[in-house]
Amino acid sequence: MGADPQKIEAPRLGEPYLLTPGPLTTSFPVKEAMLRDWGSWDDDFRAMTAEMRARLLAMIGDASAGFDCVPMQGSGTFAVEAMLGSFIPKDGKALLLANGAYGKRAAQTLEYLGRDHVVIDKGDFLPPRGAEVAQALSADPAITYVVAIHCETSSGILNPLAEISEATYAAGRKLLVDSMSAFGAIPLDPSEIRYEAMVSSANKCIEGVPGFGFVIARVEELEAAKGNSNSLSLDLHAQWSHMNKTGQWRFTPPTHVVAAFMEALRAHEAEGGVAGRGARYTANRDKVVAGMRSLGFETLLDDRWLSPIIVTFFCPADPAFSFDRFYELMKAKGFIIYPGKLTVADSFRIGCIGQMDPHVMADVVTAAKVCLSDMGVENAAPPAAALKERERLAA
Repeated sequence: MGADPQKIEAPRLGEPYLLTPGPLTTSFPVKEAMLRDWGSWDDDFRAMTAEMRARLLAMIGDASAGFDCVPMQGSGTFAVEAMLGSFIPKDGKALLLANGAYGKRAAQTLEYLGRDHVVIDKGDFLPPRGAEVAQALSADPAITYVVAIHCETSSGILNPLAEISEATYAAGRKLLVDSMSAFGAIPLDPSEIRYEAMVSSANKCIEGVPGFGFVIARVEELEAAKGNSNSLSLDLHAQWSHMNKTGQWRFTPPTHVVAAFMEALRAHEAEGGVAGRGARYTANRDKVVAGMRSLGFETLLDDRWLSPIIVTFFCPADPAFSFDRFYELMKAKGFIIYPGKLTVADSFRIGCIGQMDPHVMADVVTAAKVCLSDMGVENAAPPAAALKERERLAA
């Protein structure tokens, strides 16, 4: 059963809605859970950590028996670096699939780590496809791992992970998945999409607050990771081994954030788990896309690649439009939108995740219409050159 849309709360204390891919708008019970202090060494907190790990494992389905969950302090990028640095051996080589800022950040991480790698860069509009992965792996037998972004939030594209996985394992290689902005709302069952490890974070689709990420990985992959990491604090094997031995995090954990996350996990389950959460986000996306298009805005992506996480819109060509002004006007109406990260055209993004439902998204569209009028924008259509480039690349 999905959550009743009427039960989605408005932000309290005059807070705006965060139309971003995380941090996002959280419920009051999640905020309230942070009012208590916890001892990181105390049995109650250790029990909380154990329950959290078990709940996260359950979210990947029945195949979770061969996996374990390792939480890692810091932002999502910390957890991504921990995954890459712990699982890819110093003498390994990665094929990095990039089609936006977060794929490029993963490549930069591999450079810092000194891991050999090659990149398939698809630009802003298109996903990497399985055939391209197969061709790259056939051409370079030194590649041991493929690294893929599940949902690339710089564009909002949902990458075709199933065909990427199929090509990877058909070639005898291993897949690591950055599911930072997708896990919890989009299924990632390893019995259907094979992978060695995936990474996500507290402040995304499970609707917690920032402070830690987590890696869900095959136990044999965790065992083989011993000695791979260049980092003391980001060594997943060391964190996993210590946590299983003592029940404690190796270094000071974000106790209040974990407590808030437990409340978010309970709400996630009550909403219907991954299916229920994904259904609400999809409804949010459909409402905002239809509404913004009715105002003349164009999405960066074709419908088949639109994720239910975040949507990128081209900025209008109308000379009266200024993103900075639009941002401030939307904020004054209670909605914080997100700047674009494209290289080919000016854009902005509207997130579909967090404590929002289609009623809120309808209000977003109404606010955008008023803001355009206040700016004197008569036409929200993007520059013709941007549409032509989209069509050329999508052909």
